[in-house]
Amino acid sequence: MIDQNRGFTLIETLIALVITVAAGLLISNAWSSNYLRVRKAAINNNVALLLERKMVEMESKNSGKKILEISDEEGDFGESYPQYRWKFSTQPFEMPDLAPILGKQTNAGVDQTLLTLLAKMREVVGKAILEGTVTVFVTAGGKEISYSVTTYFVDYDSEAEVGL
Repeated sequence: MIDQNRGFTLIETLIALVITVAAGLLISNAWSSNYLRVRKAAINNNVALLLERKMVEMESKNSGKKILEISDEEGDFGESYPQYRWKFSTQPFEMPDLAPILGKQTNAGVDQTLLTLLAKMREVVGKAILEGTVTVFVTAGGKEISYSVTTYFVDYDSEAEVGL
């Protein structure tokens, strides 16, 4: 007699289905996380490119200008990068006060002439150097993220009063 009970039981079919669904979920999860990493890498690559491009533009545009002629600006990158915008901001450079460091190193105190020289140097450097920061803003996932890079503009022709 021929056995008519060939095939899989309901339990075997359910187990096979559970294994297939679990494998599908693992592959889907791996694909999704890789997609997010690739997307984030593309955004970071674009930001690095745009920061470099805008900083080079600002440096060449402001090269040779007096410190007071350099101004803040902002804009976008056009239709090629619609979710990106940029801002260039400046602020005076503030040289740190070195007198407390020198006082700690010399135990006997700091000479008044040296303190006066340091104060004058801070003043001259503060007038001759300007800090410029380019910030690129990108809108991704409904929120805006900013990336910045800073450089310093030096006015080599600035007048310095040398009298103490």
